[in-house]
Amino acid sequence: MLLIHGSLTLAVAAALTVAPATTAHEATRTADQVLRVYTNNIENLVRNNADGSCTRISGPDHLTSMLVDDNGKPGTSGVRAPDLLIVQQVRGTGQATAYADQLSAKFGYPAGTYRAIVAWDDPEQWGGSHHCSQQSLGDLKKRQTNGIIYNTRTLGLAETSKYWSAGWLKPGTSYSGGAGCTLYKPPSNDDAAANKHKWKRTSAIAARFTIKGTGTSVFAASMHLPEQNGKNACAGPGDPGIANSGIKVGADATRLMNASAVRVIGIDANRTGIARTTLGGFGMTGYGAKATMGTRKIDHLFVKGAVRPSPVDHTVNSTKSNHLALYAFITV
Repeated sequence: MLLIHGSLTLAVAAALTVAPATTAHEATRTADQVLRVYTNNIENLVRNNADGSCTRISGPDHLTSMLVDDNGKPGTSGVRAPDLLIVQQVRGTGQATAYADQLSAKFGYPAGTYRAIVAWDDPEQWGGSHHCSQQSLGDLKKRQTNGIIYNTRTLGLAETSKYWSAGWLKPGTSYSGGAGCTLYKPPSNDDAAANKHKWKRTSAIAARFTIKGTGTSVFAASMHLPEQNGKNACAGPGDPGIANSGIKVGADATRLMNASAVRVIGIDANRTGIARTTLGGFGMTGYGAKATMGTRKIDHLFVKGAVRPSPVDHTVNSTKSNHLALYAFITV
């Protein structure tokens, strides 16, 4: 079953499978539950190696490497089922649904317990080798979009936002505090034939959920900004973004965010130096200060809520991706 909202698709993990209803015990538990949130650019589950080769990672292996217990350790009996996974760089509904089903299976839940929302159902291909010496693996990264995977046992989907586009400074354009920036969207995006549809990898998406048993409203968003944001912060026409970060929240998403008590945004910003206070105007704080890709801190998790301390700085060093995952366990 697919619920389509314009170019937005809500992917239900199994058409004929109904997730189990929340029991009275589970409803009671939600009164003091911990909302477990992760964000990661999963790179289409293809990992680049230093020698130019690439390795395909299975969904279960990636999940095992990323999900952690209260001590920040993966693969232990203390790892609990997450509530929200904010992901960047998935191939579309097919990969997101398969990944959601693998997450359900990991915790012994029926297929369909975890569901996925993606900005683009089946984005067109773009690009060349994607830095993989094996072209077959590079080809797996030619379709890219952003998404949110949620646990139907703990969260009910209230509403999804319209997607919104990132900004960029087209090569050869002068820049001054946002001047020169345009939307990273046709006709101002990469115009080379190979990159014609590259802009879809940066379409952001958001949704509002309610916590079952308490009714608390939760906002979540997934963003992936162009590589050019690393040198020149651009969020749109003439706009350097919030606090010169290149980050913006679309108008429809802002509406959902303003209606939510708990707020989480996961971003691959492709930019260093973004302060943890950047989204303070939304009541949000950034968590995790370690480098997330090589020596660079370019991935961010912003939260409005009571985040529990992390012994590993909210950064999962074992993540099987080009990017390290970030997490926050929020008391709600």
